[in-house]
Amino acid sequence: MRIHSDIKFNRIWSMPNKNTFQIKPIKELLERYITPFDEVIEPFANNSEWGSITNDLDPQYDTTYHMEATDFLKMLDDKCADVVLYVPPFSVRQLSECYKKFGLSVN
Repeated sequence: MRIHSDIKFNRIWSMPNKNTFQIKPIKELLERYITPFDEVIEPFANNSEWGSITNDLDPQYDTTYHMEATDFLKMLDDKCADVVLYVPPFSVRQLSECYKKFGLSVN
């Protein structure tokens, strides 16, 4: 496990984007700390290209798996990873719209 003692916290405003990892300060943070050799797991990958093991419920995205995130994470229960990028839908409305689109209910 890598421990970064040089981590600093800053507050930076940036234009919001539904693709979180395309927001400039967030992208720069990932570029700073994630190496090409890291095992990166993304349960809600969408169109992100950071993960080495990716999942998105929506089959339109080019991900390794297309399943509910909880099932995906249970499947990887004993998998070691350097980074887990966890960016679920931000609101109950977004979650509901996404699940409805695939005929699923939100519990």
